[in-house]
Amino acid sequence: MASRDSPRKVSRLAIAGWALFAWATQPYFTLIMTFVYAPYFASAVVGDATRGQSIWGFATATAGILIALTSPVLGAVADATGRRKPWIAVFGAFLVAGAAALWVAKPGDAATIMPALIAFVIASIGAEFAHIFCNTMMPTLVPRNKVGSLSGLGWAVGYIGGMVSLIFALAFLSTNPETGRTLLGFMPAFGLDAAAREGDRATGPLAAIWFVVFVTPLFLFTPDGKARYRLGPAIRHGLWALADTVRAARRQRDLWFFLLANMIYTDGLIALFAFGGIYGAGTLGWHTIELGLFGILLTITGTIGAYVGGKLDDRLGAKTVVLGSLVVLVICCCAILSVSRDRILFFLPVAPPQPGSGIFASTPERLYVALGALIGMVAGPLQAASRTLLVRLAPHDRLAQFFGLFALSGKLTSFTGPFLVATVTAVTASQKAGISVLVAFFFVGGILLASARISGGSGARR
Repeated sequence: MASRDSPRKVSRLAIAGWALFAWATQPYFTLIMTFVYAPYFASAVVGDATRGQSIWGFATATAGILIALTSPVLGAVADATGRRKPWIAVFGAFLVAGAAALWVAKPGDAATIMPALIAFVIASIGAEFAHIFCNTMMPTLVPRNKVGSLSGLGWAVGYIGGMVSLIFALAFLSTNPETGRTLLGFMPAFGLDAAAREGDRATGPLAAIWFVVFVTPLFLFTPDGKARYRLGPAIRHGLWALADTVRAARRQRDLWFFLLANMIYTDGLIALFAFGGIYGAGTLGWHTIELGLFGILLTITGTIGAYVGGKLDDRLGAKTVVLGSLVVLVICCCAILSVSRDRILFFLPVAPPQPGSGIFASTPERLYVALGALIGMVAGPLQAASRTLLVRLAPHDRLAQFFGLFALSGKLTSFTGPFLVATVTAVTASQKAGISVLVAFFFVGGILLASARISGGSGARR
């Protein structure tokens, strides 16, 4: 059945507006969830990196549960209304409000832990749902055989946006706790108090402002779907259509294998992003500057990987790209677990990081950086190729519903990864033990995807 929102000829400005959505949202994931705010929260607000990793994990799991319970229904309703931009605006407001409220968390102030976690959950829900509805606009902008390139372009633009925001934060906001100065040697801008870590706290409002500014071109220049039902009838029609979609999907064995595989390896990826910075801070003693530089490097490799991965997606097929990415992630996670402050490869002793020796001066730090760069190289293609694989498998007239199922497969158990990391970390009092569970997620997800019969370049089922 042909889609009622089939690809139309759109301008480059419309494509740019769509791609800038990733630029607008990526600072939240880069600054808040990974490299600046999460490590700051764990080490400074909670005051214990191990306990902070556990608390942050439970908050991430809470957001995942809420998203999982509602994403398929909202996707079905969005398909029924035919419009995407109103949904992006609503959940964008969640992102802006939650991210701005992250400012409340103060170093050593236990009373601010819960408000910050609530704000984090609200912002995470907004960011994830806004992404769901933006994703469903892709097949209305380009033909199916170009979706891989468009998806890769979006991830690449997003990574660049994250990198630019991270450079800004390191240069003008976040400071070294020992010197009170930014990476460029400045006092934090806007009169922020370095002793109170206000530069790290300001990354929340920065992500909110950034989103408002750079999401605007999407609303101005990118065409939306055609209006269908009003909200009330859309809810009834959407719920009926969702049940029909589930029944239809059950008859597609390979689609179910893909959704199950995506559910598992996405869990691992969410947890890897959530705890990568916290793990570096706790294991190697890194502060904001080291974590920020590490993030810039990962963003650069991620940008390259996302763009190249999009081209490989169109040429080799999304399944090949995803499986290759999962193999690299398994190897890298195992290697990361072998790194500690005074050992590499589990048993080989090396000199630990020394105060005043410079950034990334020790062998464990350099190895961790190299492995992180490789993870960044494959994380973008993994997510972009998964998105295009669904576009190629799902019927166009139910795309938002299937993206709802896709989001459900990525979120139904998305709390499992963070929850298991948090639980194992809490029980063993070991960050390394907590992170070790991620290897199983990538391995099992790869095995399940390999079992799905999916052809090469087109991504269509055999």
